[in-house]
Amino acid sequence: MALTFELQHRDIHSKARAGEITTDHGTIQTPIFMPVGTVGSVKAISQQDLKNDVEAQIILGNTYHLYLRPGLEILQAAGGLHRFIGWDRPILTDSGGYQVYSLSGNRKIKEEGVVFQSHIDGSKHTFTPERVMDIQRVIGADIIMAFDECPPYPCDYAYAKNSLRITHQWLDRCFAQLNTTQPLYGYHQSLFPIVQGSTFSDLRKQSAEFIASKGAEGNAIGGLSVGEPHEEMYRMTEEVCEILPADKPRYLMGVGTPANILESIALGVDMFDCVMPTRNARNGQLFTWNGILNMRNKKWEKDFSFLDENGDSFVDTYYTKAYVRHLFVAEELLALQIATAHNLNFYLRLVREARKQIIAGTFFDWKNKITPQLMQRL
Repeated sequence: MALTFELQHRDIHSKARAGEITTDHGTIQTPIFMPVGTVGSVKAISQQDLKNDVEAQIILGNTYHLYLRPGLEILQAAGGLHRFIGWDRPILTDSGGYQVYSLSGNRKIKEEGVVFQSHIDGSKHTFTPERVMDIQRVIGADIIMAFDECPPYPCDYAYAKNSLRITHQWLDRCFAQLNTTQPLYGYHQSLFPIVQGSTFSDLRKQSAEFIASKGAEGNAIGGLSVGEPHEEMYRMTEEVCEILPADKPRYLMGVGTPANILESIALGVDMFDCVMPTRNARNGQLFTWNGILNMRNKKWEKDFSFLDENGDSFVDTYYTKAYVRHLFVAEELLALQIATAHNLNFYLRLVREARKQIIAGTFFDWKNKITPQLMQRL
């Protein structure tokens, strides 16, 4: 069946909304945060803990990385990414456009597609919109992203305009290719187009109108959280959300801090992903309901209080700050596991609580009250 989106509640004081996405691998309650499992693994946490402790409803994979390793032959022989990694809930795959963008010294963008060198062994590869759709058929994610060109920040208007032209042409080719092929594993795959345009309002609006005209099952906003000020990110997000259809889920790619997520929910965004909770966890930074902790700081050396008395996960009220600091200082792998589980639990509870507040009609005041508290450094 096709992906569906039911809009269930709207906040009366902002544009925040609560809904439910239905896919062949299950439902997703929005707003939602999606842990990033780039190569088929969310770093330092098992799929079982993602399901049972973190309660992740959907995770991400990445086309570029999975194409290089383990490769399409192995993924297809396994029956797709779900079976390969033992995950029976929804998966979204990024098309690799952002990864190609990040390889600025090792890639060449042409009208046909992108030629790039592998970061693993330097071998040359070509991604075209058609090729990327075929690759994502093999990977088998429930939601697949269009192949786009992500302009750097800052960039001049001429570059952003030409980049947008390429992105829109590539989108038409993505749809054409998808319409001539079938899913490989017996379930539906939904293509989400991506709005681009850098921080230029006219380009963003033009792109949002073009994407909206495609009638896709969901839509994404890309090219933000790439170095622009937060105010610019919010301004672009608000302008785009005014245009993208209200009856389809909106996905803001690569965002971000707890404050970024809450502010973007208030602007009408439904879906988020970011490496921040897992990457920062591995560096000893924990997000809590009282603020941000750096677990390597000496101040926690004799602090035997729990990680987060206001948390609701096992790790929050089992391990003490002193013990977790000790693990980081001793470079024990358990430190990475505890910190990752904690941060992902926090992010998933944050969006669950946002949903609860939207349904109760109290989201706007709650967001304004809690955001400064979440972002203070302890």
